[in-house]
Amino acid sequence: MHRLSSLALALGLAVFPVAALAGIPEPVTPPHQTWSFEGPFGQFDQKSLQRGFMVYDRVCSTCHGMKTLTYNDLRGIGMSEQAVLELAHSKMLAGPPDASGQPTMRAAQPDDHFRSPFPSDEAAAAMMGGVAPPDQSRLAVIQPHGADWLYAFLTGYRMPPPADAPVVPGKFYNDWVDGHLIGMPPPLMNGIIQYPDGTPATVEQQARDVTTFLVWASDPHRNARHRIGMWTVLYLVALLALAIAWKKKIWKRVKAQ
Repeated sequence: MHRLSSLALALGLAVFPVAALAGIPEPVTPPHQTWSFEGPFGQFDQKSLQRGFMVYDRVCSTCHGMKTLTYNDLRGIGMSEQAVLELAHSKMLAGPPDASGQPTMRAAQPDDHFRSPFPSDEAAAAMMGGVAPPDQSRLAVIQPHGADWLYAFLTGYRMPPPADAPVVPGKFYNDWVDGHLIGMPPPLMNGIIQYPDGTPATVEQQARDVTTFLVWASDPHRNARHRIGMWTVLYLVALLALAIAWKKKIWKRVKAQ
């Protein structure tokens, strides 16, 4: 099962389009989901972020990197300093050559960027059938419809495929890709991981959590920015109320004269 999940994300969310299937409409705008981080004052749900990181770390990171994030950035999803330190130390990175020029490995530090699963994009492409798995740091930003599409894609596999879908070796049917065929198997399965907080790890829940984490990864300062925006709006509203009250007081005096 783990091997299937690793292969599922080996090609990332890169789509392998084929000719449009006869009689099957192309994907349209995905259904809108309700997200806690929506809107000008939306906030990320930290429990969902932590579960989403588990999905990324145990499934996605086998083949996908996140070049813009350091382990210390995970403090932003509510991880403690000690938890970040232990996580970083569990990851091995390339170290400086030894005295004889041979490569070495070292434990990651909190300030290190996330470990990449491949030494280079060229190596990744060579190992993954010619296509390097995309970095997931900005995936939610560059993908049209962002979170809604990611969730629809992750839950959009149909196995078995529709009766009128052609059978193409090495391809899987998904409602939300061009041509409806993609080269990676379903990445999520019910119960593939166990959440420490007891949340049932259904495909839908995993998809929602990892989507939330991917959106956060593309904009990790959104919570702070939205809090600042909220307090700024409240401050301006208070100033407006004072200005109105002051104006009424002045005009009351003028009229009394």
